[in-house]
Amino acid sequence: MDALKPAAVVDAMIQAGALKAELGVGDLLIRGALSGGLLGIATSLALGAAVQTGQLLVGALIFPVGFVMIVLLGLELVTGSFALLPMAVMAGRAKPGQMLSNWSWVLLGNLLGSVVYAVLFVIAATDAWQIAPVGVAERLRQVAEAKTLGYAKFGAAGMLTVFVKAMLCNWMVCMGVVMGLCSSSVIGRIAAAWMPILVFFAQGFEHTVVNMFVIPAGMMMGAKVSVSDWVLWNLIPVTIGNLAGGFGFVALALFATFVPKSAGRAAVVAQSAEG
Repeated sequence: MDALKPAAVVDAMIQAGALKAELGVGDLLIRGALSGGLLGIATSLALGAAVQTGQLLVGALIFPVGFVMIVLLGLELVTGSFALLPMAVMAGRAKPGQMLSNWSWVLLGNLLGSVVYAVLFVIAATDAWQIAPVGVAERLRQVAEAKTLGYAKFGAAGMLTVFVKAMLCNWMVCMGVVMGLCSSSVIGRIAAAWMPILVFFAQGFEHTVVNMFVIPAGMMMGAKVSVSDWVLWNLIPVTIGNLAGGFGFVALALFATFVPKSAGRAAVVAQSAEG
């Protein structure tokens, strides 16, 4: 049996968070940029499949391939770190300053990788801006407007909506991280991580790193979205919502129930530190 028990999975999350807290700036930027690019590639592939078949579910079945590559390679995705780093801090394995530094550099790396892939994709999809966007390219333009102006037209209700969608998204993304630690075999990790990621993509929830590709790509292909529209109506509320969902629904909840209370908790944390 290659399945791990829940308590062992939570311990692995704490150890993973502690290791991430020790990474240098260069590693965080490189691994973060690779993650941003890989998610962008998976997103364009999934949207292409959805456009060709007319079924979003088909795209959702394909999209997790990018997340799986990130998990198996141990790359840096800020949304996953929104669960892992707080657990390491709560267990005394990392400091709050290390957590904030990790999030900042990884977020920047994710942004750089996503935008670089967006530029490359648009060049490939439009023959370097010589032809109008069609197919998946046109769909990206439409989605970019929906993810910004679509919320802006509803004002406060739109802001609440995008925030809630971001919370729900990262609940599933962080569960993908958790499930990816549930097995000691590669196949087991892939299968377990695949499920929650499919769930979030199929329901159109909001993921800040995915949107770092989608919205800039759409803007480069004529979406009537300004940088301020992107930042105000997507980047800021989605990032905060992703943080709230990953921390509250995953990190805090799993730590509270699987790490024993009082003296028992101290013993488990000490054992984790020794490991």
